Amino acid sequence: MRNIIYLLSALLLGSCIDYDDVSREVSVQVKLQMPEEFTKGSDLEGHEIVMSQDGNKLTATTNAEGIALFTGLIPDVYDISCSWEITSEQYMALTGEQAVTNGCTVSGSLNEQLMSEAQEQQPILLPTHVAVKRDIVIGKIAAAGSKDANNRNYLAGRYVELYNQADNAVDVSGLYIGLLETTSPQPYTLDNLHEDYADSVVIVKQVFQIPADKPYMVAPGGTVLLTNSATDHSDVNEFEYDLTDADFESKDETGKTMNNPAVPALITSFSVFAKNATMNLMQGGPCGIILFRTTENINDWPHTYDYGKTTGSLFYLCVPKRVILDGVDYLKNKATGVDVSSKRLYADIDAGYTNIEAISGYTGEVVYRRTASIAADGHKILMDTNNSLNDFKVSTTIKPRQYDEE
Repeated sequence: MRNIIYLLSALLLGSCIDYDDVSREVSVQVKLQMPEEFTKGSDLEGHEIVMSQDGNKLTATTNAEGIALFTGLIPDVYDISCSWEITSEQYMALTGEQAVTNGCTVSGSLNEQLMSEAQEQQPILLPTHVAVKRDIVIGKIAAAGSKDANNRNYLAGRYVELYNQADNAVDVSGLYIGLLETTSPQPYTLDNLHEDYADSVVIVKQVFQIPADKPYMVAPGGTVLLTNSATDHSDVNEFEYDLTDADFESKDETGKTMNNPAVPALITSFSVFAKNATMNLMQGGPCGIILFRTTENINDWPHTYDYGKTTGSLFYLCVPKRVILDGVDYLKNKATGVDVSSKRLYADIDAGYTNIEAISGYTGEVVYRRTASIAADGHKILMDTNNSLNDFKVSTTIKPRQYDEE
C-alpha cells in the first residue's frame, strides 16, 4: 500500500510540473525620455527607476545616457515608474524659460508592461512629463462608504479633502471640483479622446465650485473638507466620523440626504443628474477627481454624449486640460485586478492611478496622500509626484484632516 501511495504522489507531482514552461531570468534596460520642455539640457543621469509588481518593487539608477538596467527579472507583467523634483533654477536651466515659483516634479509611468526575452533586444522607452508643484492638492477621497449595524449600505459619510502644500495661506474661493464620468461601459476612452479632442479635454459628470463671494483662506498644512452630509456619523461604526466641522456641503434638493444648515453650500455648476446636487462618489470606483480654476463660463465649454453619438440620456462636460491644477485617477478594483485600460486621465495629469482593495466598497477604505516631508514651519508636505500609484495609500483608520507620516 505504501508503495502505491508513493507512486501516486510521484505521478501527481509529475503532472503538475511542465519543465518546457520554465523561462529563464531576463535583463531589461529602461531608457528615460525627457519632457519635451527640456530643450536646453538632458538631466539623464542618476534617476531612480522603479519596476513594481503586486506591491514588490525593484529599483535601478540611470546612467549618463538615461538607461537603467534591471537584471534577474522573472518574465511577467510589471509597472514602471520614475519621479524626481527639480528646483526653479534647474527648470530655467533645462527649459530656458522663466522659473516657476515652487519648482516642478518630473515623472513617468508605464503600466502593465510584459517583461520577456523579447524586451532584451532594445531599451524600453519611458516618457516623462513635467508638472509645476501645486499649492492645493486632492489630499483624500473617502468614497467607499461602509455598513451600518444592520449590515445595510451606508453612504452618507463620504467626503473629499483638499490640502494646502504651500508655505503661505491660499485662497480657495472660486475653486472648481470636477468628478470624472463613471458610466459603464466607459463613454470615452483615452484613445477616443485623442481621436475626437486631440488630448485636450477631460470628461466630467459633475462640477462643484467653492463660493467666490468672499475669500476663503487655507493655512499652510490646512485642509478643505467637502461632504454631502455635514453631520455626525460616528455612531454608525468605527469607519464613520463626525463631519459637522466640514467646510462645505453639497445640498440635496431631493431631501434624501441630511444636510447641516450651518455649513456653507457647494455650488453645483454642472451635473448630468436633473435634481440631486450631491457629489456622486462611486463607492467601489471609478471615482476620479480633478481640480481647476477658470474665469471662463464653464457652460460655454463643449458638451458631449458617448463616443460617436450625438444624443443620449446623459451628456458630459468637456473640461479643457489647460485649466486643470490637479487630478487623481481612482479606478475600480475587480476580481481580476484593476483594469488600467479604463484610465480617464492623461499621463501628464496622473501618470498612475489609485484604488481601494474592495471590489464593491462599503469597507470604510479611504485613499489618501502619503507624507513626503515636513516643512520648516512644521506642516506636512504630501507626496505629489504626479503618479497616484506612488502618492496614495489606502486606510480604514485614517481620520478626516489627518495624514500619516512615512
